[in-house]
Amino acid sequence: MPNYKKNPVKGIPIGIIGPDALVKKMLKVIQNFPSFYPIPKVYQMEDEAPGLAETVAAEVEVLILSGPMPYRRVREETRLNVPIHYVPLTDTGLFRALYRLKNRHGLNKPIQLTIDTISKPMVENALKEIEETSVTAVYFDGSPYALREELIRFHREHYENGHSHAALTAEESVSLALTDLGVPNEWVIPTDQNITVTLERALLSTETRKSKESQIVVGMVNVDNFGKSVQQHSTEHEIQKFKLDIHRTLLDYVESLDGYLTHMGGDEYLFFTTRGIFERETGGYKSIPLARNANKRWGLTLSMGIGFGRSANEAGTLARSALRKSKEAGGNACFILREDLSIIGPLEMADSVEQALAMTDMDVIRKAEQAGMTSAYLSKLMNQFARTGKTDYKVHELANILDITIRSMHRLLLQWVEGGLVEIAGMEKVPKGRPRQIYRLAIFTGEVHK
Repeated sequence: MPNYKKNPVKGIPIGIIGPDALVKKMLKVIQNFPSFYPIPKVYQMEDEAPGLAETVAAEVEVLILSGPMPYRRVREETRLNVPIHYVPLTDTGLFRALYRLKNRHGLNKPIQLTIDTISKPMVENALKEIEETSVTAVYFDGSPYALREELIRFHREHYENGHSHAALTAEESVSLALTDLGVPNEWVIPTDQNITVTLERALLSTETRKSKESQIVVGMVNVDNFGKSVQQHSTEHEIQKFKLDIHRTLLDYVESLDGYLTHMGGDEYLFFTTRGIFERETGGYKSIPLARNANKRWGLTLSMGIGFGRSANEAGTLARSALRKSKEAGGNACFILREDLSIIGPLEMADSVEQALAMTDMDVIRKAEQAGMTSAYLSKLMNQFARTGKTDYKVHELANILDITIRSMHRLLLQWVEGGLVEIAGMEKVPKGRPRQIYRLAIFTGEVHK
């Protein structure tokens, strides 16, 4: 499990409670929600959920349980003052479980199943949707707070008496026990989409989110290589029309943000909007549609800086710093600086970004500065990592990215290795001469030595 340290500046603290496999799945999905700072709690048995919820409730703004059973246990056995949500099961997860059941256990038609936790209407609607008429089911009709042993006994007795071929359960511990007993079964788990919908609901229920919905956001836009683009037009009329087209496109974009745009002169624009709208329009701080539009229409790339602040002055100052980072990264980039000085970005611009770097820890940034990794170098490496996902490089490759000499790169690497930002990942053999060292950017793998 990831080792999360309590750090309130990293985002809205959210408690994640469930079995190990589901908690890992939820933590993977939550990476798409940079506003959240997850605090995971893993249980072996469902009856541990209420106790875990009570231990973490004081640290979080919202709780998510992995399923309906632990959710009911927490609601019944605790009195917590934070919103509580659970990840529901839908027919998509049921389809997957049925498919795996047939393929893993070679079950032939017709099939008789025993099912717990999942409602009869959901199963019947799912089977009807796929026109599956050869599957019949017996449903556990005991208490919704049934003990694990009761569910195990229900499935085992039906199977041993020849009344079922296999079991479907929403509880991992029940599935593991049935496997040990030799009862064919599948654990019905939620899909990534189920988890995403639950996280969206959880986010909207937090007090921080409610207060930040209307928070001021300041954005600064710079048209990369604007002078060269202007020179491609031969007459003053064409130049003015080109500038007007850009201005109109920016106006349309800011209108979609329900914001306000002003031209700062030359190649720079300033806009204001609110945080809730900006997050929705960027798909959760993932991409900038404006950049793709500008690139498609005129072949232009944009550099953008976005600032979140407790005041317009603070947001504007952070937006200027974020824009500077985007330019230092080589342009065609967008970075966001939040009020706690944490960085989000780079966001997807004109070119496809395969792996987004959601947020850089401020402790890591300070460590980078102490080890001689300037803001300009860090921005370029962040941009490169976000576009390629690559962490292992040879010296000459890093020198090309940072636009410095190999000699200077060697000197910096000595500092960075000593500072724990970079590690030696291996050696590359060459036909002639000494093997070349391969360096790994530990700063992006979560392995920075602090």
